[in-house]
Amino acid sequence: QVQLVESGGGLVQPGGSLRLSCAASGIIFETSTMAWHRQAPGKQRELVATITSGDITNYADSVKDRFTISRDNAKKTVYLQMNNLKPEDTAVYYCNARVGFGHWGQGTQVTVSS
Repeated sequence: QVQLVESGGGLVQPGGSLRLSCAASGIIFETSTMAWHRQAPGKQRELVATITSGDITNYADSVKDRFTISRDNAKKTVYLQMNNLKPEDTAVYYCNARVGFGHWGQGTQVTVSS
């Protein structure tokens, strides 16, 4: 059974930082492409960043130079370091494993507000 468990969300002021974590089980993590998506209220879910098994990364234009995706294969965990957060980054952030038909975590809320 595949499980993706996100953590690290919370309330932060504009300009602040957060690091999200996603612990995976039930997949061969080392060979899996992992991704972070987000969904703001009233909007469609959007791709934020991806990382391949070879550590090739890709980012949405809106987060380039502010967010960094990384992975630790020994811990079967993918991270999203978010710096210089803006109010428009407020959303539920979801971890995604691109395995089979895809697997999703339950999401973690990130709120950027003063």
